Amino acid sequence: MHFTNPVYGGSFADPQVIAVNDLYYAFATNGPLGNVQTLKSADLVSWDQVGDALPELPAWTSPGRVWAPEVAVHGPDRFVLYYTTSDDSSGRQAVSVAVASDPKGPYVDKSSRPLVLEADEGGSIDASPFQDSSGQRWLYWKNDGNAIGVDTWISVSRLSPSGLTLIGEPTRLIKQTLPWEGNLVEAPYMVERDGAFHLFYSGNAFDKASYSVGHALCATPEGPCTKSGDPILKTSPDAAGPGHNMVLHTPTQDWFVYHAWDPAMVGTDPRGRTMWLSELTWLDGKPTVQPPLCENGGEEG
Repeated sequence: MHFTNPVYGGSFADPQVIAVNDLYYAFATNGPLGNVQTLKSADLVSWDQVGDALPELPAWTSPGRVWAPEVAVHGPDRFVLYYTTSDDSSGRQAVSVAVASDPKGPYVDKSSRPLVLEADEGGSIDASPFQDSSGQRWLYWKNDGNAIGVDTWISVSRLSPSGLTLIGEPTRLIKQTLPWEGNLVEAPYMVERDGAFHLFYSGNAFDKASYSVGHALCATPEGPCTKSGDPILKTSPDAAGPGHNMVLHTPTQDWFVYHAWDPAMVGTDPRGRTMWLSELTWLDGKPTVQPPLCENGGEEG
């Protein structure tokens, strides 16, 4: 199919998409549509506004910094939302979890405290759920170390079958070590393919053209992981600072879903980040992502 990027031109940072009953639902960081902005589509290209999937927050937090929501599909009537929000007592960002019986919500968070809070490490953000081929569920996230000038680590923990509790101690996978990553790595997303585990992540500052997506190959869901080196998705003439990706599998195509800026607007208003699609292909087990293009083509998902 032929389509034009951005596929959604409104404010829609940190996008994630799930497929449910022949429809796609997209979730994003707080913005004009509410705490967890929500869209729906039949084709990944034309998107309708749904509203706020998380209209009420738990008592320990407050609106304004609800970031990077991702939904795990547990069944036809169980959807588990992980999201970042402010822990008011510590002043740091933290990860929480909410549940709904419908993909578009409303999601309900009954927690009395965060699911993940590394206050001494700058806070915790960018939670991403993953289920491996054995059925084990995992949660990945980043300590917000750049907020206090310390290292940023992508960590992982096992999840309980309900998805509401961490099991055991977290494992640290990667931190910022490559020049292009600048002071941070963040936005983890894990994919299992042919027995291998592929960790995608973003690096550098979200409001700069140097923001990009990297890749690491992991032996298991909890590592060890080896970085591939240079970014696999970076700024193009059409879009600046592409990042915070997820991978969407469709019957005919794998897609990278991510946000990017208009090159003329990069670094201005954070609401300028829009939702983009690029084709993801695999050759000899290695991922290749089409650069950000306004005029795009591919097979319909």
